[in-house]
Amino acid sequence: MKIMCLNGWGGKLHDPLIPYVQTASPDILCLQEVVHSPATGKDWLTYRDGDHMLPQRANFFRDVAEALPEHVALFCPAAQGVLWDENESVPSQWGLATFVRKSLPIIAQAQGFVHKSFSPYGYGDHPRSRSAHAIRVYDYARDRSVSIAHMHGLRDLNGKMDTSERLAQARRLAELATSVATPEDPLVVCGDFNVEPDSETFTIFAAIGLTDLVTTRGFEGTRTSHYRKPGRFADYMLVNDAVEVLGFTVVAEPEVSDHCPLILEI
Repeated sequence: MKIMCLNGWGGKLHDPLIPYVQTASPDILCLQEVVHSPATGKDWLTYRDGDHMLPQRANFFRDVAEALPEHVALFCPAAQGVLWDENESVPSQWGLATFVRKSLPIIAQAQGFVHKSFSPYGYGDHPRSRSAHAIRVYDYARDRSVSIAHMHGLRDLNGKMDTSERLAQARRLAELATSVATPEDPLVVCGDFNVEPDSETFTIFAAIGLTDLVTTRGFEGTRTSHYRKPGRFADYMLVNDAVEVLGFTVVAEPEVSDHCPLILEI
């Protein structure tokens, strides 16, 4: 089974991202920063936050779902705000998505929030609402169930240091993951956590038997050349002892986001 985790950056690098996802063909794709704008047929809209402007793929969720037709597509919104088509505002949902190969039955799942709750009338002030999703699938090839959970950790304008909110989000994700998984399940927890490698977040996950693969296997970061700020870590993938790791990598090329894809084969 191949599991990919990626912060898709709102589909900004749509042209390389879509063929890459198709070629990589993960059995399970955990995708963060997903845009869903069903009210428009436009391909591109603009996100505005003060002086910050970012092109967004208007229907990024649809684009990835169409690129993976053999997968069940599940969207988990954190907020609905507006993107812009020049001077026209367009309602747009933002959150994360999980894509599961149809041959892997989803036998349990849980969706919830690790920070705040759903924001229906605007993206809100930073740090904004953050959602998480956990699934349990049945793997017929190995005759067993496997559980996977992912989140997009909150962004704090002051940096990636530990805060009470970040520790609370880790506890909530741990609770969500263990609410779906049985004690015997191979369990994978991943996402853009928005914390540094020395964060107490990993102590919380260690308490439920999880070990991070990014930091323990010598990778020097998870950001691409499109990320020009200091600090090269954001994304992590953790496993418990029941996971037999056949391969794990942080993909440097091609660059499909300002984050690197994480790929785990079990």
